[in-house]
Amino acid sequence: RQIMGEQLNGLSVNELNNLENQLEISLRGVRMKKEQMLTHEIQELSQKRNLIHQENVELSRKVQRIHQENVELYKKAYTTNGFAHRELVVADDESHTQIRLQLSQPDHSDYETPPRGSE
Repeated sequence: RQIMGEQLNGLSVNELNNLENQLEISLRGVRMKKEQMLTHEIQELSQKRNLIHQENVELSRKVQRIHQENVELYKKAYTTNGFAHRELVVADDESHTQIRLQLSQPDHSDYETPPRGSE
């Protein structure tokens, strides 16, 4: 009870000083243990962060490889199967939007030559 600050009546100044010193020593021990535990927890979290970062880097590389493979497959589809009804979807990684590109035959109506008999 004296450690809790109760029943201090009747203690001499010397006894109160001793009690205070014991409390300070105990408090230092508690703070050291707390610091050790927090330091250990920080180290564990740092290791987890590093593992997650490494996993993120590997997944990003995998996404890039798959994206490149998809681009190559689209290019291959255009060069081997002709142009009819083919479209290419280009994804913008930054804004997550898609642009659809489609090939079509040229419109020759703009380039028709006038009939020969009208000169």
